[in-house]
Amino acid sequence: MKFSLFVHMERLDASQNHKRLYEEFVQLCEIADKGGMHAIWTGEHHGMDFTIAPNPFVTIADLARRTTNVRLGTGTVIAPFWHPIKLAGEAAMTDIITGGRLDLGIARGAYNFEYERLMPGLDAWGAGQRMRELIPAVKGVWDGDYAHDGEFWTFPSTTSAPKPLQAPIPIWVAARDPNSHEFAVANGCNVQVTPLWNGDPEIESLMGRFNAACEKAPDVARPKIMLLLHTYVGSDSNDIAQASRELSVYYNYFFAWFKNEKPIHQGLIERLTEEDMAANANLSPEVMHKNLPVGTADEVIARLKAYEAMGYDEYSFWIDTGMSFERKKASLERFIRDVMPAFSE
Repeated sequence: MKFSLFVHMERLDASQNHKRLYEEFVQLCEIADKGGMHAIWTGEHHGMDFTIAPNPFVTIADLARRTTNVRLGTGTVIAPFWHPIKLAGEAAMTDIITGGRLDLGIARGAYNFEYERLMPGLDAWGAGQRMRELIPAVKGVWDGDYAHDGEFWTFPSTTSAPKPLQAPIPIWVAARDPNSHEFAVANGCNVQVTPLWNGDPEIESLMGRFNAACEKAPDVARPKIMLLLHTYVGSDSNDIAQASRELSVYYNYFFAWFKNEKPIHQGLIERLTEEDMAANANLSPEVMHKNLPVGTADEVIARLKAYEAMGYDEYSFWIDTGMSFERKKASLERFIRDVMPAFSE
């Protein structure tokens, strides 16, 4: 099983400086590269200081000059916000800039907040349909002299300018329901999954859906599947307890953004009260500790060994947690030093 870092900028209050946050983001990516991780993933979000990532291709182009070995992936671009010709060309240019290290992760998107601002009236179903049309079209534009007449886009014969360095760039689809797994596998795409905080039953179920999709497409080479989870390698019991509390706060804010009900000012959502968070018992620190790889190095290794045994090809360390940079850095360094060697061949 390979290991990657899933990371964005996070701004939780108005005192934080965007430039400093980017510098800290880069430092985490450099640690991942020097530490022997397989890949770095960073995504696309708009108008949300909770996850600052307006264009992953810009960020990846910068990381290409600051890193040497890691692959650099979009985790993920939001399909309905892209025209197939534009996505094909920008991805191809980024692939050239990275020296052929690009992986293209694509999703339908998660936040109505973004749909309302970039494509009013769009819902998750419509976004998913656009993703299903987008991916074959992007592949066609990369192949060249491709014309498209679909439900959402129509254009005459077009070739990507430039062409990607890789032939082709690996595409990953963020999938949860069985139909998404089947679409990804049938179209020769790898699969990204995240059970959020739901624990081992959901992790096993997601692998089951992937395996079933592979069985339905016996003529397609089995793609890869990546598991994305919040992770924390702690130094002692107090450190681990603090991480569990911090992850509880993070997920409370995650769902506040997802529900799209709280007032937002200058890109920051209205602060949640202790009562707000206590009301979400399913997001308690105890649930975070129970369901996520949060613990000592040995405890995290045991969890990850179980995921490897299920068949996951890649494990992505989701480091966006609302923690301080120093705490993120320390956990990542412990993961590289104390966890990853247990999986070396």
